[in-house]
Amino acid sequence: LAAAPRPRPPRATWEAEPAYQAAVGLLQWIYQTDPDLKAIHVMEADGPEECRHLFVQSFLDHTFDSNASIPSYTRWFEAQDMRPAYARHRDVLKLVGATSPERRWVLKYPAHLRELDVLLETYPDACIVQTHRDPAKVLPSVCSLVTGWRSLYEGSADAQAIGGWQVELYAGTIEKAMAVRERSDAAQFHDLSFRDLVADPVGAIARMYAHFGFAWTAEAERRMRAWHASNPQHKHGGHPYSAERFGLTEDGIAGRFAAYARRFDVAREPTR
Repeated sequence: LAAAPRPRPPRATWEAEPAYQAAVGLLQWIYQTDPDLKAIHVMEADGPEECRHLFVQSFLDHTFDSNASIPSYTRWFEAQDMRPAYARHRDVLKLVGATSPERRWVLKYPAHLRELDVLLETYPDACIVQTHRDPAKVLPSVCSLVTGWRSLYEGSADAQAIGGWQVELYAGTIEKAMAVRERSDAAQFHDLSFRDLVADPVGAIARMYAHFGFAWTAEAERRMRAWHASNPQHKHGGHPYSAERFGLTEDGIAGRFAAYARRFDVAREPTR
């Protein structure tokens, strides 16, 4: 539905839909070509996915230069006004959700932080959950994912070039988001730490519901606990990575994100 937007059809009809079958086939190709990717980022034809699928329809997303070495696209993309892309994003959500307009959309994409001002302009009533984890652990993982994607399409990838690019990309993203948050309504944001989420996933989500005034029901909690029990960490295998592979050090990453870590009380995680 993200790749071929239209009103969401009844769930019982999905397996017969050509677009659904195409999504299944694409995902089979991806995970057969690089089985390690499933341990990094799980995608399912009938599951949730990130908003990048909507932004690529406007030709404005890092999907393109994550999949291939095209620095001229990167420079062009970073100079673009994202308002038209977010307007299309909103229209696609209206289209897909037309058959169930009473339901709340839950969206996920780290790149929204880069355009937080445009997101709030497009969705002024958005409830934003910002997740936090030690950047020294996050960035090597992200670099590993981008290297895996690019290797699918180019056959190889310059891991160290990807490392330097991703650190500066995310540092700039975080800095821009921090500035937007300083002039925004604090009640519109909820900060969720990785350590709290791991320690008590359902409790962490309950606190988020309470912050935004969402109704919390026993049925919702039951379903969350059932999902969590059937989707343990490392269900699809471990994801080994190291900063050194990408020409980085954990101390160097921590230094680049020091202001962010202080602002949100993000603790360093022990080296594995």
